[in-house]
This record gives sequence, structure tokens and C-alpha cells, in this order.
Amino acid sequence: MVSNLSAGVQAFTCNAFLVSGERTTLVDAGANYDVVSSVRERVADLDRLVLTHPHPDHVGNLDAVTDAFDVDVWGYEGVEGVDHELVDGDELTIGDHEYTALFTPGHEPNHLCFHSERASALFGGDLVFQNGSFGRTDLAGGDRETLVESIERVADVVGEDLDVLYPGHGPSITNDPHADVELAARSARLG
Repeated sequence: MVSNLSAGVQAFTCNAFLVSGERTTLVDAGANYDVVSSVRERVADLDRLVLTHPHPDHVGNLDAVTDAFDVDVWGYEGVEGVDHELVDGDELTIGDHEYTALFTPGHEPNHLCFHSERASALFGGDLVFQNGSFGRTDLAGGDRETLVESIERVADVVGEDLDVLYPGHGPSITNDPHADVELAARSARLG
């Protein structure tokens, strides 16, 4: 089961997805609200914290989560606060399914998405959003051409059978998420 702990939060934050199962996982820590209480309302313990990228809205609560649950952090190599460095193609369990880390720079140089073919799901961070929106590239380390390449790669990897895309902001996409990924690639190319 996947719950967005940031749903309804009125603060500058990202979606923080709690994935229960064999390895109860928090995907992104969020920022500027008490995510620890939100986790504790739903589960007794947390097995790991996985980061899509190190922007402040995704890691603001990192210390609070690691202190409260004594969990290790998984994320891209070289990112501060990461205990287990991931590179493109590494696999890890999120909830009950194996996910593959996809290196997807462009919005941020250390950005990862996590895809599970078996779960037919993608945790997309700030790569793509609903209705063909995509991560901004005007922040430090952003690069539009690299972002387009990352989006196109994800579109190829996930395929048309993708059931759900959990983006870093906005609603989860459950109605033909592959079409949103393809639209984001086209939109980013034009921008």
C-alpha cells in the first residue's frame, strides 16, 4: 500500500510516499511539516528512507526521520546524508517489490527514479508530473537537454503497461501514466 503523507499539507514540501510491506519505505522525506507523526499514525516502524534527489523540499525532514526511526538512507552516490549509494541499475526493495534505480539527471544532477516492472509503478521524483509537466531546469545543476534525455529514457523503460506514476509533486497518475511521460518529453523538447 502506498500513502502520500504530504497530501493536504499546506507547506513548501514534496510528496512523501509511505510504502508498507516487507520493507516499509519512505520515498522522499518532505519538508516543513511533521512527517514523523504522519509515519507513526500509519505504521509501527520504518525500514528505510529512499531519496529521489537532494533538493530541500525532498530532504528537509531527513534528520527527523533518521533520528526517529534509526533508518538508513538510500540515494544517489555522493549525496549528503546517504548511507547506501545507488547508481543506475541498482535494485532495492520498496514495500513488497524490487525496484530498479534509474539515473535521471536534468532537473538535478543527482536525480533518481525508481521503477518496478512487477508492481507496474514508477516513483518519478521531479522528472515528470501530471498532464505532461516536467521538472524545472532553471535551478543550479538543471539542464533542459539532459532532462529531455532522462524523460525519453524513462518512457522507453516503463513502457505502455505502467499502471501508476508517483511524482514528487501533485497527484499520483493512474490513468495511462505512460502518456503523461511521453507528453512531458514532447513538452520539454519544445520548451
